[in-house]
Amino acid sequence: MTMSVIRRIMGMAVCAFLLVQTATAAPDVKKVSGTYTYYGDKNDSPAMAKRKALEGARLDAISREFGTIVSQDVLQADRIDSKGENNKFFSLSSTEVKGEWIADDGDPAYVVSLGNDDCLIVSCRVSGSAKSISNDAIDFQALALRNGSTKGNASTEYYAKDNLYLYFTTPVEGYLQVYLMYENGDVLKLLPYINDPKQEVKVKKDYDYIFFDENRPSSFGPVDPMGISTDGEIEFNKMYVVFSPNAFARPVMKTDKYGALPYLSEEDFSKWLVKNRRNDPKMGVKQINLKLFPNTL
Repeated sequence: MTMSVIRRIMGMAVCAFLLVQTATAAPDVKKVSGTYTYYGDKNDSPAMAKRKALEGARLDAISREFGTIVSQDVLQADRIDSKGENNKFFSLSSTEVKGEWIADDGDPAYVVSLGNDDCLIVSCRVSGSAKSISNDAIDFQALALRNGSTKGNASTEYYAKDNLYLYFTTPVEGYLQVYLMYENGDVLKLLPYINDPKQEVKVKKDYDYIFFDENRPSSFGPVDPMGISTDGEIEFNKMYVVFSPNAFARPVMKTDKYGALPYLSEEDFSKWLVKNRRNDPKMGVKQINLKLFPNTL
């Protein structure tokens, strides 16, 4: 297992893991478990196959507890490089769940084998916390952007020396915090910025925000730019975008490991998130899974 290396002030980094929102009252958090077997192809790395098996197991756990809605999504992955723009389209027939995953309870269990065609077969069992989705949660939009500050730069795949920005907009004014989880489980605070004197990101409604771009003016203190760096292997990080129309406190964090960047453990972050979501039904969270590649040039 490897971890992103911080370049300049921040290191980075996930296919946005979106779930349909269709419940009513503020629900209680439930303990759930699920299983899923992913049959890979020759393009899947072991890490990618495990990631897909884990996502399937989480969806299985949520659907068992809260039910499903049948739908179909068409996903697009855009990548712009020196050879021009490369668009990759694929259709995902999915069963969207009427709930959302909050946190794992312990490490997922994997069983990995090879099929007759030497492709990976990965079975995953996971336990954790989940909640049915309330209509009270605010339906904001958050996109990770690669090397550009327009929505056309949306991407979940990054290469070393890329810059990462965050697009955010909301239909109501409120408060925003952003966190990054490394593969080792450490969770870093990305927003508010380190030197924001208020340590509070209060955003306006119906406004297009671009965060982490030092070339744009900021009303939230000096910008902390984010650049991608890896230690030579493909890595998976998670970005958590947390928003509520109500002000909420940051978790207790430490600053003895990543320079000025505050961080806490995955367990402590999960406890903080579960507590806040239980107490605030209007709080919404979007998890963006980021895949980081070493620079092959």
